[in-house]
Amino acid sequence: MFAPLVATVVLLACTTGALGTPPSVYLDRATFFGNASGAVAQFLGIPFALPPVGDLRLRLPQPHAPYTGVLNATAFGPACIQQSAPVQIPAGFSQVTLGLLASREGGDPIVDSENCLSINVVKPANATDLTKLPVLVWIYRGGFETGASASFDGSVIVERSIQLGQPVVYVSMNYRVSALGFLGGTETQKAGVGNLGLQDQRLALRWIQRYIHAFGGDPSKVTIWGESAGAISVALHLVTNGGNTEGLFRGAFMQSGSPTPVGPLAKAQPFYDALVANGLCDCDGYPALRTAINASPNMFSFQSLDLAWQPRVDGVFLKDDPQQLVLQNNVANVPFVSGDCDDEGTLFSLSTANLTTDDDVSAYLASTYMQGVPSSDIDAILNLYPNDTTQGSPFDTGTYNDLTPQFKRLAALQGDFVFQAPRRFFLQQRADKQPAFSFLSKRFKTLPDLGSFHSSDVELVYGPSDLTDYLIRFATYLDPNVNASADPDANLVWPRYTTAAPQLLTFLDGDVPLDITLDTYRAEGMEALTKVSLAYPL
Repeated sequence: MFAPLVATVVLLACTTGALGTPPSVYLDRATFFGNASGAVAQFLGIPFALPPVGDLRLRLPQPHAPYTGVLNATAFGPACIQQSAPVQIPAGFSQVTLGLLASREGGDPIVDSENCLSINVVKPANATDLTKLPVLVWIYRGGFETGASASFDGSVIVERSIQLGQPVVYVSMNYRVSALGFLGGTETQKAGVGNLGLQDQRLALRWIQRYIHAFGGDPSKVTIWGESAGAISVALHLVTNGGNTEGLFRGAFMQSGSPTPVGPLAKAQPFYDALVANGLCDCDGYPALRTAINASPNMFSFQSLDLAWQPRVDGVFLKDDPQQLVLQNNVANVPFVSGDCDDEGTLFSLSTANLTTDDDVSAYLASTYMQGVPSSDIDAILNLYPNDTTQGSPFDTGTYNDLTPQFKRLAALQGDFVFQAPRRFFLQQRADKQPAFSFLSKRFKTLPDLGSFHSSDVELVYGPSDLTDYLIRFATYLDPNVNASADPDANLVWPRYTTAAPQLLTFLDGDVPLDITLDTYRAEGMEALTKVSLAYPL
């Protein structure tokens, strides 16, 4: 009975204390001191699990012991060990676009470590344990190979929510990536340690249920949200555990990511064998561990989005191909948003500049995304995605942006196979069963070579921009339209998506920034890709 009383007294006293007093929060028997930043308070780098090192390397995450003492929460913890994934730039690439990509990767270099499982909370400065605000939980991008919570400033989200009069609490966590988070192979299957990165995320969600009230958040009002690998992660939390959320969240917001067509851990056996041959099992030191991991293919290697390390069916977190789980109705019955950028595949098609003929593309598909698929089916798909620059991606750019003879065709194929078709499939299966909203971003369309490229929609949230407001309203009301009248710049009603009216909130450049369009483009092509992915998951 004593600890909760002390927690309330300390929280109320310290978070609303005198000017210059650092914000603090009481968890278990510990006082955490954070940062004051304008109208928000930040608590950074709080460990939510035991360090996954030594005997806990490549093991399920273990909850952190109850906190004690006086602890510092003023700096992000190190990222989990990153896999090197440099973008391959072909000849003739736009210097303007190259500069934009470089600026997006700017800032301090990422510091990584095996001891990386930490969580961050950003809240309105005046929020107390009595406030019970909605909670937005960000899961970062990075192709399941890279990523760090420190790369994203949650303060802009919380500050904007305060301006809208709809305050929220922002949470982000680190999770293991690459081979340490998504190891494949039959050995991993037998040990029951697949999808460790997803298990890290799930443990962080349990931490939120236990502690978020102390920061002013309501554990019953959690929305999970991510982009790319983060959005795919969100989707997989929707389909794990038979669709039972365990009360961990009540809504989902996905930017460029849906339930993906993946097969068993054994599909990654060649990568596992190569990793062991490169010394993973004998690595006692950090440099050797990094060297072994970096020998694996990455998302900007020739095989591109046919990732070596990604979520796969492990019999524990994922009991079947996620798309099959959707067909089996093993989906959490919560409102969700799922959207894409128009040119999802351009960034990932820069590494295949040596593919110049139709036969090259056919052979490439047969050796990567479509292993085992009959050649007649591959031919049929190639007929639906012809080598016609006016039909390729960046879409709607005519004969421009044709970096190589097959670039725009490959960009269209890869973007649709991994992002657009899975999103449409998921919506077609679920939108009539639970509230669903979808968007399409055509911002940056005039950017040379890449157009509305993958991850460009992150700017629409962390800008902040108009999607920020829809996100905050969704987290607050489970509907992106409620109280939109409070923001005169975002009054366009975002219609629910249904199979009868598959409407998209569409973000545009120019004088008309928002429109409503139909999700009917490239219907035959995406249907063919979905048919293949269901029969031959990655």
